[in-house]
This record gives sequence, C-alpha cells and structure tokens, in this order.
Amino acid sequence: MSAIVIDKLVKEYKNGFRALDGLSLKVNSSEIFSLLGPNGAGKSSLINILTTLYKPTSGNVTMLGKDLCKDPGWVRTQIACVAQNVSIDEHLSLMENMIFQSRLYKVDSDIAKKRINTLIDSFGLSQYLKYPVASYSGGVKRRLDIAMNMISMPKVLFLDEPTVGMDITSRRAMWEVMQKIRDDFKTTIFLTTHYLEEADELSDTICIMKEGCELAQGTPRSLRQYTKQNILRIGFSDIEKAKNCAAIIAKTHILPSMTIRECSIFADTEDNQRTFQNVNKWLLEKDIYFKSIEIVQPSLEDIFLKLTGSEGR
Repeated sequence: MSAIVIDKLVKEYKNGFRALDGLSLKVNSSEIFSLLGPNGAGKSSLINILTTLYKPTSGNVTMLGKDLCKDPGWVRTQIACVAQNVSIDEHLSLMENMIFQSRLYKVDSDIAKKRINTLIDSFGLSQYLKYPVASYSGGVKRRLDIAMNMISMPKVLFLDEPTVGMDITSRRAMWEVMQKIRDDFKTTIFLTTHYLEEADELSDTICIMKEGCELAQGTPRSLRQYTKQNILRIGFSDIEKAKNCAAIIAKTHILPSMTIRECSIFADTEDNQRTFQNVNKWLLEKDIYFKSIEIVQPSLEDIFLKLTGSEGR
C-alpha cells in the first residue's frame, strides 16, 4: 500500500513563482523515502503541502488512502513533523516533555505511559533521565524531539534535515533511530537531507527533484543507471593541485567533462581502459604529481550532480 501518492502537483504563489510544477511521486508504506534537490527545488513547499500547512494550486495528493485537501483534519491525526529547529522545552525534564506532548495529542494517560517508556528505551534516552534537558547535546535533543513526535504513533513521520550540524558519531546514532522507527514501529519516514551519503545509506527510495519537477526516483541502486558510465578519479594531496591540474586538462580536451570534489578530479569515461591509460600516460609525461588514479562506480553524489546540472561546482 502507498502511504503518499502525488499526482501532477502544482504550487504557484501570488507573485507568480511556481515552486512545484506538475510533480508526481509515490511513497510506499513503512519505508524511508528521501527527497533530494538543490536549494529552490521546491522541497519546502512540498513538505508544507503534505503537512497541510499550504494548499496546492492544482493536482492531487492522497495520504493513507484519503484526499489530503478534502480531509486535512484526519490527515493531521496520522502524521507528525519534526522541523529543523528543535521544539523541546528546556525548562521541563525529559519525562515532562514527553508527558506534555502526549497531552497535546490527547493520548490516554495509561497508553501514554507505556509508549513513553518504550520510546525512551528504543531511542537510548534512559541514561539522560536524571540530567536537565538544557545540558543535552544537539544530537540527544534531536532524539528527544523525534521521540516526542512518536507519542501519537504516526503513520507518516516527516523529518526535515534531522542531522544538520551534527558530528559523524551523532549522525550515525540518528541513522539507527530512523531505522528503528521504520523497522520496529512500521512508520513511513519522509526525509529531506543535504547529506547524500545519508540518503544512500538509509533510503529505500530516493527522489531527486529540481525546479519543482521530479528528475529521478528509485532505489539507491537503481538510480545508478542514470550515469551509464563509470567514473575516472584522479586523487591529489590538496584541492589546489586538483584545480591546477583540471585547468591544464581542460585545454587538452582529453576528458570531456570534469568535477572537482575535495582533493580529486572526477570525469565520465566510456572506454574505461583506454581513458585510464591515456590520462595516466599524459600525467606522467607532463610530470604532474598525483596520489592515485582509478576507475570507480558512480556514487549518489555523482548522480545528483549530473541530474541537477551541478557538475561544475
């Protein structure tokens, strides 16, 4: 069963700007669905429509089998949304925050107690019960925020960049929380993120959009078909060496298109062996120092940059 079905959705604002332009996509039940796109792609407008804050200009949205525009009140009882800004009250204890949230959702007190205990254990919050909320790290506050929004046991949970600003350890802990929500509670997670490795690691389905339209949708594995070619990677000791080499290569036309990321040059290649040999020979003849050269399969980042037309960044 589909949790969300979007058909030819349009959102046009009063100033004439069209944030969503005939967008269509489908989110399956009990999956982690990641929405990717550059700034201005229309992600925020879509989230605001799906959480009933905005009304669409045209098109249809079905949420858990109900028409979103006809039954927005019912939809609100089935969803929860965790925004980028943490919504916990630092003047209350962890338990008081959870109880307060249960009352907002009008959850029966006996049921709420059982759910709170389950959520505290599932999200690894037990060890923080005796400490003031204001002393929690950003990652723990985010876990508490999500736990609070799970009090109502929503069918669909919207997470808007939940790991932004976290260190890698906190981010991976949050990944485990999201996987628990999907696997243990059978909740559908609609995730927006700018961390492509996060989407690649977590997602059952990924949708890449730009300028209000869907560019591609599928599993992380299936999306790799959008770059039929493998990638030639040339590694350098620092980014300046990579930029200088790319400038020289651009004049020779031995590589049709290049991307510089971190300390490496990435380029599409149709004939892996020949391109590898030619470029390796050229680098040695020009006495250009490089750390490594290899043929790699395209990553989700390669696919994202190619589809959104951002390869030159």
